[in-house]
Amino acid sequence: MNSKNVSRRMILKSGLAVFVGGCALQTSCRKEGEQMAKRDIPVGLQLWTVKTECAKDFPGTIAKVAKMGYAGVEFAGYYERSAKDVRKMLDDNGLKCCGTHTQLNTLTGDNLAKTIEFNKVIGNKYLIVSSLDQKTHTTKAAWLETAKVFNELSAKLKPEGMMTGYHAHAWDFKSIQGEIPWDIFFSNTSKDVIMQIDTGNAMQGRADPVAYLKKYPGRAVTIHLKEYSAKNPKALIGEGDVKWQGVFAACESTGRTQWYIIEEESGEYPPLEAAEKSLKNYKKLRNIA
Repeated sequence: MNSKNVSRRMILKSGLAVFVGGCALQTSCRKEGEQMAKRDIPVGLQLWTVKTECAKDFPGTIAKVAKMGYAGVEFAGYYERSAKDVRKMLDDNGLKCCGTHTQLNTLTGDNLAKTIEFNKVIGNKYLIVSSLDQKTHTTKAAWLETAKVFNELSAKLKPEGMMTGYHAHAWDFKSIQGEIPWDIFFSNTSKDVIMQIDTGNAMQGRADPVAYLKKYPGRAVTIHLKEYSAKNPKALIGEGDVKWQGVFAACESTGRTQWYIIEEESGEYPPLEAAEKSLKNYKKLRNIA
């Protein structure tokens, strides 16, 4: 009986040790997961948000954006400034270039070399095609042909340390011939082609941005943070229907996102004020002082 009691005690102790160890492991994994979900990703501003101000005073607007606390900017035009001028504006204000929105024709033919040279000077490696012609992309074949073009372009840019990508609009999620254009495109492009989800545009097209971030892991190198609200079209980030915590968790794990880029187009506030309020709202969502 005594030996049985001893054995029982030993079993209970070893079982307790396994239980405690398991709990510690779970706690450690949970903490690791929490850290991953709070990975520090810099926040930039898509300058289309303040395009009117940029047209009037490009250097002054860049300085104001930096003062708000943005870490970078994504360009939507250069307002006839040289690459050296643009780079000086960035350096003078401690900003990084987190991308540029451009048209596909600037990345093809003889234009590609010029575009590469310009973007090397300004320190940009993300060349994002802002839109495609909706009128010419009404069939699966058209989307597949465009995917082929992006694959070829991606291969040319890789040795230069650059990437190309495509930015989401609501119509990209409207079915054609029984398939979603966004899926046709990204299921037929290289993993090096950036999937620049725009959270607001995706939801406007009745698509779930979180689901797409999970469906195409590692593709959301940069992402546009934009609010969507079924009731209030003028809602800023954090005031609408986007499931922001799900977006952040996906971006900061399998999404491998390198830049969050705020874009604000609601028109509720003057552009610069809207940009500043949007950044403050983002910080509230992340509990950043």
